[in-house]
Amino acid sequence: MTDEIINENEIRLEDVTAAIEAILFAAGHPVEYEKLSAVLGLAVSDVKSLIEAMATEYNGEDSRRGLLLLTYPDSCQLATKEKFLPYIREALGIKRGGNLSNSTLEALAVVAYNQPVTRSYVDAVRGLDSSYAMTSLIDKGLIESKERMDAPGRPMLYTTTEKFLRVFGLSSLDELPETELTPVAVDEKSLAVEEVGFIGGSVESEAQE
Repeated sequence: MTDEIINENEIRLEDVTAAIEAILFAAGHPVEYEKLSAVLGLAVSDVKSLIEAMATEYNGEDSRRGLLLLTYPDSCQLATKEKFLPYIREALGIKRGGNLSNSTLEALAVVAYNQPVTRSYVDAVRGLDSSYAMTSLIDKGLIESKERMDAPGRPMLYTTTEKFLRVFGLSSLDELPETELTPVAVDEKSLAVEEVGFIGGSVESEAQE
């Protein structure tokens, strides 16, 4: 299949895969298949087929490469393998200060395994206020809000982002590690009502003062 693709366009397979590798390495971020298609003069479906073949080589257990080829529904990216992180940090002088705190990781885990969820849901599962943790995750681009829940106050619903997948070396949420934790049953609509009532009560109290 790939040979037919290359022959039709009079381009050597080695040159095309090398070009894709060079583009992804230079980009340092996800590159859309449509962009690669336009640059290489190939159909998007053909580009995806080539990327899948390359990913098998990069990501195989026997691969001696220091890179992974991460694939997403609309894009792909080269990333370093986690086991080489200590060497990368030492060579580039990267400090550990940028790591997520335990509380932020907890909030991220709740979102990742239960999305889409409201902030109140995260609070209920953790038993703590998660305002700071959620704001930090949004600022880092690891979670985002795309829609609102159909409930009083219409609270925002949060999901993980494509950057979350990249940071943790995942191609999709299906690759999240299995967890033995039992899902927490929380009535988010009831939480939304309580949150609206609390906010309303606070405003009313301040007005009376």
